Amino acid sequence: MALSIHASLQRIGAAASEVIILCDALEDAPLWIKDVKGRYQWVNRSFLLNFGVEDRDVVLGKTDYDLCGLQLAEQYRVDDERVLAGECLVGRVELVGRYNHTARWCSTTKIPLHDSKGNVVGTAGITRPLAIPVGPPRHEPMSIAIRQISEQVGRSLSNADLARACGLSLRAFERQFQAHYRCTPQAYVRQLRVRLSCHALVNSRKSLAEIATEFGFSDQSHFNREFRKLMDETPGSYRERHQR
Repeated sequence: MALSIHASLQRIGAAASEVIILCDALEDAPLWIKDVKGRYQWVNRSFLLNFGVEDRDVVLGKTDYDLCGLQLAEQYRVDDERVLAGECLVGRVELVGRYNHTARWCSTTKIPLHDSKGNVVGTAGITRPLAIPVGPPRHEPMSIAIRQISEQVGRSLSNADLARACGLSLRAFERQFQAHYRCTPQAYVRQLRVRLSCHALVNSRKSLAEIATEFGFSDQSHFNREFRKLMDETPGSYRERHQR
């Protein structure tokens, strides 16, 4: 299949590398290319949104150990070693980490990349979420609070509500949350709302007011203010830049 695509492009005189631009149009399907040392060399926009990263330069040269927890990174490393040995992994069901300390079940396919002499010089992969609801990995601290925040991101949740859900006193909850995530629970909620809104801005035609309401902002002005604070630009300019 790959050879026939390459041959077709050659017949019309097109550069094969140009096709990769289409990968940025894949919605909720992170795609990546790594070298033999597991360092990311290219990722698509869906990958950036999954990890809550704005710029490819933040990811390129990094490994899974930089982006994911140790447990998930070890899982990916083992699979990468199989692929570097020449094996193709097709439809592997696995947990894929996300920027909000949750993970979701995905179907992942990985292939080896070869140079002109047939040597394996890296790997490429793509993953898609399965329709299986899943919350934070059990080993993650404060997982009950993170699950509740993620599932009810459009609602107003007080620290007292979250502390009760975790079975902790308010003070103990706030102290532990700050220690684990280096921010207050409410700051985490605001950041999560902005990160989630990025996907809607890029992949939907909803108005800014509709997106603001959907993700728990009091109005569009509040949305603009919080978005600019985290992303250093307005939601409108972010949408325009990514939909060019």
